Amino acid sequence: MVYQICLMLMKNVPDAEDAAQTVFRKAMERAEPFRDPEHEKAWLIVTARNECKNQLKHWWRTRRAGEEALDSLVWEQPEHQEVWDQVAALPKPQRLVLYLHYYQGYATGEIADMLGENPSTVRSRLVQARKKLKLKLEEEGYGQA
Repeated sequence: MVYQICLMLMKNVPDAEDAAQTVFRKAMERAEPFRDPEHEKAWLIVTARNECKNQLKHWWRTRRAGEEALDSLVWEQPEHQEVWDQVAALPKPQRLVLYLHYYQGYATGEIADMLGENPSTVRSRLVQARKKLKLKLEEEGYGQA
């Protein structure tokens, strides 16, 4: 019954399952016992309705894109696979700033804002990443005639 209410209000299975799970979690965490089975049933119905309403007006739901937005996303394979493999092998902080700067086109100040870092830290990671990438690519013999 709880799941059916959630499914009717949420209009999709994953969200209905999440809402129903939350309702049953709340029921298990409830301190006082129910007076009788009818009180329990009424409580479950009202709680399911309220949980669905809360989820429907949640900020995350109002800002997320629909499934059709996924169709427009396309992963573009990098031109030079050898370079990309070496970028992927860099340590995470260096790899991230390098990717954001060169592949996504963000300025170092924008990257610093996104990551909550000092702009000079981002620039130094970028310098370190370029040095490591250059050494690795020279070891591989990439770009040499």
